[in-house]
Amino acid sequence: METVLDIEKNTIVENAKAYCDEQGLEVVFTHEIDHTQLQIISERTKNLSAMYHANVGMLLDRLNNGCYLIIKDGEIYGHIFAHKHVVGKFSVFERSSLWVHEQYRSHNLGLLLMDLLTKHFNKNFLISIAQGATVHHNNELLGMRYITLKDLSPVLIEVLEKLGKLRDEVKYKYYVNAYFESKIGQFNKILKSKLL
Repeated sequence: METVLDIEKNTIVENAKAYCDEQGLEVVFTHEIDHTQLQIISERTKNLSAMYHANVGMLLDRLNNGCYLIIKDGEIYGHIFAHKHVVGKFSVFERSSLWVHEQYRSHNLGLLLMDLLTKHFNKNFLISIAQGATVHHNNELLGMRYITLKDLSPVLIEVLEKLGKLRDEVKYKYYVNAYFESKIGQFNKILKSKLL
């Protein structure tokens, strides 16, 4: 049985897909972006305060995991990447570098990209770390669960801190996908044993 959130999310995503069709926007999953476009994306992440800066090398690493693009006439109008953190023997993916051109921002294309990437990594550990209330709401629409840092292994927190994702539950909220939620106890127990 679908929940109210499921119905809301499905309606928004279907409307976003229909809007893309109307506007001639193509949504693609890829492992390849030319260097010039990567440089533009890198500069964008540097210049927009809401985005975590990703240099071209970091973006190339993320491309190995694949990314979703919104494209029209060879131009990129939206993107989302998956940043892979290696924690012990586990890979933890984080949605990153989400951006939609301001011309299309009011049509929920950001949620569409988040939904596609979340589904793509539904059998993996996926985490979202963000400040914005809109992103928190979208995470809940996508079925991700809010967790506190005390729910996470100190090893994972340490890895995130090294990457500049500070222990800050005042500014940031942490969400995990259903797969991560189902395995979090086992995940933490294995990582804790590495510390002993």
